[in-house]
Amino acid sequence: MAEEAPKAAKQPMTEEERVALCQKLDEELEDFIDSLEKKKYSEGWPEDRWEEEMDKHPFFMKSTPEGGDEMSPLAEGLAKLKYDPEENTPVELATNYKEDGNFNFKHKNYRLAILGYTEGIKQKCDNAEINASLYNNRAASQWFLKNYRSALHDSEKALSFNPNHTKARLRAAKAAFEITKYDTCIEHCEKILEADQKDTEAAELLKSAKQKKQLKERDERKKQRDIAKAIEQRELVLTAIKERGIRVMGVEDDDELLLGNLEPCLPGTQDAIVHMEDGVLKFPVLILYPEYQMTDFIRNCPENVTLMKQLEQLFPAPWDEERKYNCDTIVVYYEGFDRMPHRSDPNMTLGELIVAKYYLLKAGTPAFYIVPRDSDAELKFLEGYV
Repeated sequence: MAEEAPKAAKQPMTEEERVALCQKLDEELEDFIDSLEKKKYSEGWPEDRWEEEMDKHPFFMKSTPEGGDEMSPLAEGLAKLKYDPEENTPVELATNYKEDGNFNFKHKNYRLAILGYTEGIKQKCDNAEINASLYNNRAASQWFLKNYRSALHDSEKALSFNPNHTKARLRAAKAAFEITKYDTCIEHCEKILEADQKDTEAAELLKSAKQKKQLKERDERKKQRDIAKAIEQRELVLTAIKERGIRVMGVEDDDELLLGNLEPCLPGTQDAIVHMEDGVLKFPVLILYPEYQMTDFIRNCPENVTLMKQLEQLFPAPWDEERKYNCDTIVVYYEGFDRMPHRSDPNMTLGELIVAKYYLLKAGTPAFYIVPRDSDAELKFLEGYV
């Protein structure tokens, strides 16, 4: 039997041959791709909406879909697995909603976080620690929204499930401080310090709350004194009006007289209501100049001072270019309850003028008309009542 000739040893490929082979394979692949049927790919995301579609994908979405938003089938399936009461126990549902809240809280979407925690609370699970955490986290969200009253409520609800929840108690103390409920703040701080005397934040807050409480109590005492003084002042004024026999418009019987009957009705004059100082009534007084349709307003005219003394401070008037108005040339009138003009003596005190026979005090503001004596302006004024 003839012996088989030995095979020649295979020579290794040179670098040039390797490059040439790669180029050949690339060309053959391109030729194969070019030979395929050309058609538009319709299964992927549209180029102009790829970001929007990506946000809808459950693995990439940055927020939970709002009510009415379209969800992908995968997202719907995952949502059912996560939120379906038939697939989850109350504890699992509460935990899932808590995770949603935590996700939004981490991204500072505090209002969405509150919705998540609220849904978790609605599950009414029997796990005290989860409930405490839900309320505490919702309190934290309320805190960052500066809803301090709600933050206090939720913090204290968290403490009802876990009295040793230090974060909830400290937030309750801070929220109480913000809404000036200093007693509540002090109570929470003291409980924190009972458990940990080295808690410097609680100690500083306790100190501030006690100081604020003292100031609040001082202000409240002052407020009560002011109220009592105002009531006393009101009674003194009403009594003086009755004793002096001053007739007030809209009041038929002295027993019907109220401070509201004496309030000025002119814009910006409500704080100039008649008051008493050292037993003297001081009135706001209105001076009218029919000729020029101008007015002057005197805020605190004492009843024991003559009207002339007040008028001396008003003349010469800047609008009286002809200098027709001065204390020697004017005449004073008031309109009586008979709707007629009555001449007054400006050298009489205000208290004497407002108890004249026909005088009627309107809106707690004595009013007087000023015209030049024996002038066309006086004649025209009087004719207006004929």
